[in-house]
Amino acid sequence: MADDSLTFLIDADHGQFYVQDLEPYDAWMAEHAMDPDLPPAGWTDEAVHVHRIGVEPHSISVGTARDDMVESLITVHTSAPMTESAAEHIVEADLPAPSGQLAVSSPGINPEDGPSVTVPAGLLRARVSYIPSDPPAVDTNGGPGDHFLYRIDLWPADQPCGLIVLKQGPNPWAG
Repeated sequence: MADDSLTFLIDADHGQFYVQDLEPYDAWMAEHAMDPDLPPAGWTDEAVHVHRIGVEPHSISVGTARDDMVESLITVHTSAPMTESAAEHIVEADLPAPSGQLAVSSPGINPEDGPSVTVPAGLLRARVSYIPSDPPAVDTNGGPGDHFLYRIDLWPADQPCGLIVLKQGPNPWAG
């Protein structure tokens, strides 16, 4: 199987966008959304300041350096790819995707209006790499923050591995 990829621009409203398997995520949210012990979108203090991603079942929230249009690339691989040497920050997490369909959205973009990608159904490993880049070729709001390509590599995993920071970027990093 050849690697499949999806390049897109998304409005990272509130400095984030989501990659989710919607049906199981919505079912989980219906049961757990009001749990006061769970941070919204997985945004713990450590997630905000160290990981840069929030993790919930069937969902990864990617923190962005800008509250603006950002460029992202999702690539589906058959096995773990090489890490991106130009990346400033790299983090991996598990992403269960039992439906085999991932939706991309943000606080300002409904999942049905955002891009989607077909993936192997089951447990995936997700590597999020923050690669410094030029501004996207679209009109942005000109706000503060560095420009990155948010590269998300996905591949099937045999067992859960938890969250791992492979390369820690500077802190503070956004804005």
